[in-house]
Amino acid sequence: MTGLAEVKALAIRTRKEAEEQTRVASDYERKAVLLLEQSQSGQLDPTEAERLGTEVLARREEATQRATRATAEYEQHQRMADQLQSKISGLKSTVGRYENELVTLRARSQTANSVKKINKQLSGMDPSGTVAMLEKMKARVDGEESLAQAYGEILEDDTGMDRELERALGTPAQAQASQSLLELKARLGMDTRALPGPRLQLPESTGGTGSETVPAPRTEQA
Repeated sequence: MTGLAEVKALAIRTRKEAEEQTRVASDYERKAVLLLEQSQSGQLDPTEAERLGTEVLARREEATQRATRATAEYEQHQRMADQLQSKISGLKSTVGRYENELVTLRARSQTANSVKKINKQLSGMDPSGTVAMLEKMKARVDGEESLAQAYGEILEDDTGMDRELERALGTPAQAQASQSLLELKARLGMDTRALPGPRLQLPESTGGTGSETVPAPRTEQA
C-alpha cells in the first residue's frame, strides 16, 4: 500500500510538471508571435525583434522538451501505479475469498466436532441397558399408580361402611331429638306411645307416681 501511494504521488507530480512546462512553452510561443508583430508594425526594431524572438523560441523549445520528458515520466509512473493497483485489488479479492473460506471451514469444523462428540456418546451407550432402564421406570410408575388407586378404593370402602352404619342405627343427634320430643309430650299430658321398638326411660315429673317407660322412636331404615 505504501509503495502504491508513492508511485501515485510521483505520477501526480510529473503530470503537473508536464502541464506546467506545456503552459510555459505556449507562453513563449505567444511572446515570439508578439515580437514579430511589433517588428512588422514598426513598434520594435527588426534586429532586436529577431534576437528576442530567437531567444524566446529557444526557451519554448526547452520547455517543450521538459514537458515531453515529464509527460513520459508521468505515463510510466501511471502505468506502474495501475499495475500495482490491479495486483493489490487481486490480492484483496484473494484474501477476502480465503477469509470467507476460513469462516466456512471453521463452521464445518465446529459442526464436525459436535457430530463426532454426539456419535461418540451414542456409541458408548448400551441399547439393551437403556431399554431395561426404561422398562424398570415404567414398572415402578405403574406400581405407584396401582398403589394410589388401591388406597383410594380402601378409603371409599371405609366411608361407605360408615354411611351404612349411620343409616341403620341413626345418629346420636336423632336419638337425642326423639328423647326430647317424648319428654315434652309427657309434660303436656299427651300420648307418648310410639311405634314398637326399644323403650326409652322418661324422667320423673312433678306430681307423678314415678317413672314411666315409653317406647323409643324408631329410626328409619336406610
